[in-house]
Amino acid sequence: MAYQSINPNDGKTLKTFDSISPAQLETSLAGAESCFQTWKNKSYKERAVIVHKAAALLRASVDDFAKLATLEMGKRINEARGEVQFSADILDYYAEHAESFLAPVKLNPKIGEAHMESSPLGVLFCVEPWNFPYYQLARVAGAQLMAGNTIVVKHAGCVPQCAIAFEKLWIDAGAPAGLYTNLLITHEQSGVVIDDPRVKGVALTGSVPAGRVVAARAGQNLKKSSMELGGSDAFIVLDDADLDKTIPWAVWGRMFNGGQTCCAAKRFIVQDSIADAFLEKFQSALSALKAGDPMDEKSTHGPLSSEEALLQLIKQVDVAVQHGAKLLMGGKRIDRPGSFMEITILTDIAPDNPAFRDEFFGPVVSFYRVKDEAAAIALANDSDFGLGGSVFTKDVARGKRVASQVDTGMMFVNNIDWTDAELPFGGIKYSGYARELGNMGIQEFVNKKLVRFADLDAPT
Repeated sequence: MAYQSINPNDGKTLKTFDSISPAQLETSLAGAESCFQTWKNKSYKERAVIVHKAAALLRASVDDFAKLATLEMGKRINEARGEVQFSADILDYYAEHAESFLAPVKLNPKIGEAHMESSPLGVLFCVEPWNFPYYQLARVAGAQLMAGNTIVVKHAGCVPQCAIAFEKLWIDAGAPAGLYTNLLITHEQSGVVIDDPRVKGVALTGSVPAGRVVAARAGQNLKKSSMELGGSDAFIVLDDADLDKTIPWAVWGRMFNGGQTCCAAKRFIVQDSIADAFLEKFQSALSALKAGDPMDEKSTHGPLSSEEALLQLIKQVDVAVQHGAKLLMGGKRIDRPGSFMEITILTDIAPDNPAFRDEFFGPVVSFYRVKDEAAAIALANDSDFGLGGSVFTKDVARGKRVASQVDTGMMFVNNIDWTDAELPFGGIKYSGYARELGNMGIQEFVNKKLVRFADLDAPT
């Protein structure tokens, strides 16, 4: 496959990179395995020196990293800077907490002593997406490098410059050769990596189809895997919600990163009594966003990541309308250079409409009216996905009650703020399995070994 930087703001090709050869891939895997044999014996303090240094270098070059993301996938520059800063926070978080997270845990058997200890598995293969070209990498790198693993990464084909820059970050931070390796490889070569006995685990963030392929290949090799896949998160608005606080979250929840976020608000489920007022204010707020060059800080609506992504989204909207959905606003590409999509609202989506099940990865709102709280919960749960979701109400106890009944990996009450390294990230159903970030994230690819001492005579 070709790795291409194409600026989605104007469609111009910036750079093209060739895939590596089988010999180069072998050299990279051998280097990662060789590095693991020494890295696993480093103290947490020694590992932390390099991880902290990488975080400091990210902060020192925020604009350089951010501009690459804006050029390659169209992320608005302010959001790109925020992503770089959050990535640095994640690295620092694991550098500070890994030792305590993986400390031996004392057990209390009836006789003798016992504890659980954690040790790294080895080389991990990470397959990462374009929509957060640094944050996704930081999530695996911070946790797994501090755990003592080494990693090889296949990044998305449309963000090769971001991928190369993140690998250079580790080199500049003083990482030993083989600690973090970017692989410009084909899908076929990815299978070779998963099959390689030196690779001990596989982490993927991406689409459901990609997850099926990679998880199956890992399973055939009896290797641990983690899958963070798509989402179709519900944004539940109950009849007592404060719309002045709810609407800004609705706009941010749907439009952050151009709507290209797995845990974005995608299905807006609003109680009847407040639905008209919500929809009027929501439509007005969305209409105020103006398309523009994502490198311009004043732009409030950037392009989609690629022309392919734009055409796919338009096709999904057209199919939804053909099956009876009503188009309240938008639905077409914006008449300007680049891969820009009109902000779109779909209503009257019946259960037999493909849009009822689909994930819309971009600025498309699916709007539903429900009669009561129970109906809101039922509709939220009527999804193949189970990543995140949110509920808005003035009654916090009510919000927590609803959150507990929605079948997802994450629920937010009166916010959608997942941007905290302490908070585990992941889902259920078609949204995947396992967690990244928080204490849980560092536990995914370590061996949990039981060690027991007891002065016992063997049974007779």
